[in-house]
Amino acid sequence: MAAIAFPSPLPSDLVPLPSQPPEVGYPTLEWPIGSPVGADEIRLRTEINRAFAEPNEPIGGSSLGQSLALVVVQGGRIVAERYHPESASTEALVSWSMAKSFTHALLGILVHQGRFTADLGPAPVAAWADDGRAAITTAQLLEMRSGLRWVEEYEEEDDGALTDVLEMLFGTGADDMAAFAAAKPLAHPPGQHYYYSSGTTNIVSRLITEAVAEPGATIAEQEDAVRRFMEDELFGPLGMSSADPRFDRSGTFVGSSFLYATARDFARFGLLHLRDGMWDGRRILPEGWVDDARRPLSVEPDSLNWYSRHWWVYPCTHGSFRASGYEGQVIVVVPGLDLVIVRLGKTPFENGADPLFSHLAELIACFEEVSGARPTGAIP
Repeated sequence: MAAIAFPSPLPSDLVPLPSQPPEVGYPTLEWPIGSPVGADEIRLRTEINRAFAEPNEPIGGSSLGQSLALVVVQGGRIVAERYHPESASTEALVSWSMAKSFTHALLGILVHQGRFTADLGPAPVAAWADDGRAAITTAQLLEMRSGLRWVEEYEEEDDGALTDVLEMLFGTGADDMAAFAAAKPLAHPPGQHYYYSSGTTNIVSRLITEAVAEPGATIAEQEDAVRRFMEDELFGPLGMSSADPRFDRSGTFVGSSFLYATARDFARFGLLHLRDGMWDGRRILPEGWVDDARRPLSVEPDSLNWYSRHWWVYPCTHGSFRASGYEGQVIVVVPGLDLVIVRLGKTPFENGADPLFSHLAELIACFEEVSGARPTGAIP
């Protein structure tokens, strides 16, 4: 079975983002359907069958778990697709942390429109005005380098207390998640320490709200303004008709975790990034926004995966980058092979990332014959 290329040594240049083939229309209304070109179709079919036949295993096993949806896009066409018997192509499923990459895109749209500072300088958080947190930049929030104290663990503490992320999503911080996260003190100087934090994403989401809503707007008006912005500037242009963002009681999109959509609509978002933020002749994201999100900036200490700006990056696997969520929700963009892969399901968190990585790597490997390309290294 194939393996995703390990991020060392790093390529010196980004893999170019391919253009949409002129004979293939954008899937704003309907997805073009085709057959894999130059791929090992038997190997591809075998891996998809394995993924959907594999039942959940006990915690601590090595199973991929339950696959709910898989969409593979090559050259702008859907070339493989499968759903769990209890799911369907029309069912909207939860993103979990894939939503972070949508939050990044929404901020990019504001930058493109001139409604947010292009230099991503000091984050305009009023609560930080008079202390050291005022030095935190919006770029550092996107890079998970804010320095704010945070615990991103999805199990309770030994004494039964909720960790920061659980307290924010489901506990005392759930009413105003951005305020809960922004109230945390500095644990490190801004910009000097990487730590993955759903809290920082919700701070960014609040900044988006403040840029979109009118001053003095009620909570309901703020939420309505953000919903209209999402629909008019992202979901509508891409044809993401199933997209269902969830908001907290402060009127802020829970940009860290809660966006529902079908696998096909998540694939539209992946295709937008594969096409450098362009969609059917219209620039949705500012020039360079996608590139800035696929340059490796930090290494996650436990997994040794590279992180950029709200995207995980795998430069040695054909320039891949992915939006990633709890229990194996992924949108993988593979520029070197002109691929987008969306997998939604329930891979037991306790089983680790290896089963999911192996599955994704095998899917990618099925298309490597197209260009004769091979990864330069592999995760053991």
